[in-house]
Amino acid sequence: MTDSNTHSNDTPATSTEDEEMLGAPRPDAAGTTEKDPDDWVTGDEPMTGAQRSYLDTLAREAGEQLSPDLSKAEASEHIDRLQSKTGRGTA
Repeated sequence: MTDSNTHSNDTPATSTEDEEMLGAPRPDAAGTTEKDPDDWVTGDEPMTGAQRSYLDTLAREAGEQLSPDLSKAEASEHIDRLQSKTGRGTA
């Protein structure tokens, strides 16, 4: 490991229950990374290029056509629905 990948001080890397760590699960974080698209601050903005590309793929596989003028929130909802329909995005 290089110096840039280590702690910036000489203190050993220890963790306490009160200390937030990157990559560490938080017991109170169940479901906090998923927010209802209707509650997104930027949900009304146009979908991103990545969303457009992935929706194009999913819609083709599902045999559907979608409007190219979807918002970020609408695109996310269609992605979730089409992933279920096509079996993509499942572990």
